[in-house]
This record gives sequence, C-alpha cells and structure tokens, in this order.
Amino acid sequence: MYGFKFPLLLTCCHMLFSFLALLPFMLTRAMMAKHEEILRRQWRGFVAIGLFMALNISLNNSSLVEMTLSLNQVIRASIPVFTCLLAIGIEGKVPTRGEAVALLILTSGVMLAVWDGAVAGSPRGILLCLAGTVSNALMMTTSGKVLSEKVDVLRLTFYTAPISMTALTPFFFGREYSRFVNDYMPAHGADVYTIVLATSAVALSYNVVHSLMIQQTSAVTTTVLGEVKIVGLMVLSYVLLGEKKAFTPTMTAGCLTAVGGFCLYSHFKLVAVGGGSGSGAVGADVQLARQPSEYMARLGSPERAGAGAGGGGAGERVPLRKPMEKDASV
Repeated sequence: MYGFKFPLLLTCCHMLFSFLALLPFMLTRAMMAKHEEILRRQWRGFVAIGLFMALNISLNNSSLVEMTLSLNQVIRASIPVFTCLLAIGIEGKVPTRGEAVALLILTSGVMLAVWDGAVAGSPRGILLCLAGTVSNALMMTTSGKVLSEKVDVLRLTFYTAPISMTALTPFFFGREYSRFVNDYMPAHGADVYTIVLATSAVALSYNVVHSLMIQQTSAVTTTVLGEVKIVGLMVLSYVLLGEKKAFTPTMTAGCLTAVGGFCLYSHFKLVAVGGGSGSGAVGADVQLARQPSEYMARLGSPERAGAGAGGGGAGERVPLRKPMEKDASV
C-alpha cells in the first residue's frame, strides 16, 4: 500500500501499539494483582515467544532477498508439520497416525497450490527460510504451552510485544532506517501515520484472536487453519477477482488435495475428542447421563445413611418436612 516496503518498521510499530493500547487495562487493580506472580512463573516463556516472533519475521524477510516468493511459500507451507513435531517435545501432545497423515496431505496440497513453477534460491536463502519456519513453529508451540498454564491472551500479547519490538529495532535501523527517512517519509508524509495506525489496530486484533485460537484449540490446529486460509484466498481470487488464467491445473490439484487433507484432519480430531473419556461432545453427553444415577447412588449409600443417622455430618442435607396434616378441629 502506497509502496510501503518496510516490514520491520511496521512490525515494531505494531508491537508498540499493542503494548500502549493494553497498558491502561493492565494497570487496573485486578490485573496488577497478578503481574508479579505470572511474570515470576512464566517470564522465560514470554521471552522465548517474543524472540521467536522476531526471528521468524527477520529471517523470513532476509530469505526473500535470496529466493523467489514461490519457493519461500513452498517452504513456509511446512509450518504445521514442524509445529506438530515440536509440540511433541514442548507440549507433550502426540498426534494420532491419522492426524499425522492428514497433516502431510494438507501440507503437500498447499505446496502444490502455491508453487508457480519458478523455484529458485541460494542455499543461504533456503537455510534462512527454514530457520524462520522453525522459529514460527517454536513460537506457536511455546505460546500453546504458556497459554495452557493459566495465562490469558491479553497478558501474553502485552508481555511479548516489547520483547519482539526490542529485538527487531536493531534490524530496522540497520536495513530500513536510511531508506525510510531519506526517501519514503519526505514523499508520503501524513500517509505514513495512517498506514501505521490502521495496520496496528488490525494487528492487535489479529494477535489476540490468534492467541485465543491457540488457547481454545492447539498450536497445530491453528497452523492448519492458517494453511486453509491460503487456499481460501486463492479460491476467492479465482471466483471474485476473475483470476482464472492464473489458476493452473497444478494449483487446482493442490487446492483439492489441501481441502481433502483438512477434512481428514478435522475428522480425526473430532474422533479423538469424541472418543475421549469425559471430554468433547460425546464424552460430555456420557458424563451428563451418568450424573443423576451416580448422585442417587451416593444418596442411598450406607455411608450416607450412616451420616444421616448420626446427625452430625457437616455436608448433611436437612430432610424435607412432611406436609402438616389438617387440624381435625378446623
């Protein structure tokens, strides 16, 4: 937009905006009461997430200088696989065989869909892209680990934003500062502030929703949805923007394969959740069905009867009184 080609500057502004926007809420009495405890317990996780985010952005941007965008997207399509492998060690979440196969199908489909046939890049560029991909997966799995330990998404965004901004600032001054100050800023002036504020508000919303998705589902599932988003954008460009000529048979096959992989992954996740003991939709129904009979069994148990006869239990229920009989004289 407006020829704005300063991703490091934009990301630093996004992080600063997120921190300042959440600061008034974080200074309330209710939030202040838990800052010390949470930071003492989880500061390593917050630092790791912030640094992995900065590494992901800087390494990926550096790789684009030495490779085609198509090759970059092909490598980045493997994020769900790396996230799944790292989640085994960091979060202790081992996928089922069906989920692993579905991830491979999904990833292969996305790679086919984004490949335009022009794959070229230096070995250094490929290594930088792979390192950025692994950093993204580490950020996702570490976020899942931290969020599972009673940390809300707003705190996660608030604590990690200044870490990422601090880590990215030296790269901005080294690579973008001169071009931005000497060339872009004098030519566009006030437009810069519009770009920064508008995108920062969107970035804050995205980061919060993204963290919420990790918390409510998992790091792997969130990356899977990210892959489906890529396919969805390609299909929408075909339908709404009329880019039918750009849609090759290979892209079509890739999109269909990716959708099939996503359907398989969703199926196996639902089966795993539904088959769990007391978890998921099916497990919850079974648990609710058991509750009345278990409750009645506890009421009629000998221990319960003994407690009632003794008349001294703290958890004893007061028996209902029988309705008073009518006075015969009335």
